[in-house]
Amino acid sequence: MRTPIIAGNWKMYKTPQEAVEFVQALKEPLSTLTAAERVVCPAFVALPAVAEALQGTDIAVGAQDVHWEDEGAYTGQVAPGMLAGLVKYVIIGHSETRQYQGVTDEMVNWKIKAALRHGLRPIVAVGESLEINEAGQTREFVDRQIRAAFDGVPASDLERIVIAYEPIWAIGTGKSASGEQANTIIGAIRETLAELYGEAPAEAMRIQYGGSVKPENMAEFMSQPHIDGALVGGASLKVDSFVALVRIAIEAKGLR
Repeated sequence: MRTPIIAGNWKMYKTPQEAVEFVQALKEPLSTLTAAERVVCPAFVALPAVAEALQGTDIAVGAQDVHWEDEGAYTGQVAPGMLAGLVKYVIIGHSETRQYQGVTDEMVNWKIKAALRHGLRPIVAVGESLEINEAGQTREFVDRQIRAAFDGVPASDLERIVIAYEPIWAIGTGKSASGEQANTIIGAIRETLAELYGEAPAEAMRIQYGGSVKPENMAEFMSQPHIDGALVGGASLKVDSFVALVRIAIEAKGLR
């Protein structure tokens, strides 16, 4: 059984003080929900304070992005070595970075390799636009994203990587894929990984769904066999809803 992983992507919300207050409120209700891995991903400026506030807990901290170079003249960017020892996970290739910051498939590949070099665990986001979805080209598009992202990534590193399938048309829109639709695409992602690395590594890989996930639809996603968790935006910004997502994930997978 793959351990479910629920990651909250806070995007550009919560000041450092608000972030610390939030995780302080999270600690107690999450303390008994240990059958799923729980990750919070604050903005860069809040990472040190949140990491300190969560010391001694098993709630992991993640960053929302990373640069691929170890250092250099890249104003406004954060190098992987700056995150090493501070966070466990880093989101790479989120559609908003692709859309607003010009991140390409090639850059995603560079970022994955840089993160792995520095002991960070990538959460690699892939997903299609509404136009691609309506044209019936989702499988082909996501297949290309996966192949590009994992180009040159050795099988020995796969256990440290999580994939998040996030259809762009479902992010922040209130729309979401059905559990069956998401499961079909995530199953196709496993088929691509099996072609690249073999059946066993593909089956061991944890793949999340993301896109307007909330407590009301979490069970629908988590009851699907290929879906191992969620990368959550808005619903991760409230203590009650984030805790509910974790609890529902555990119950849907029949864990304790």
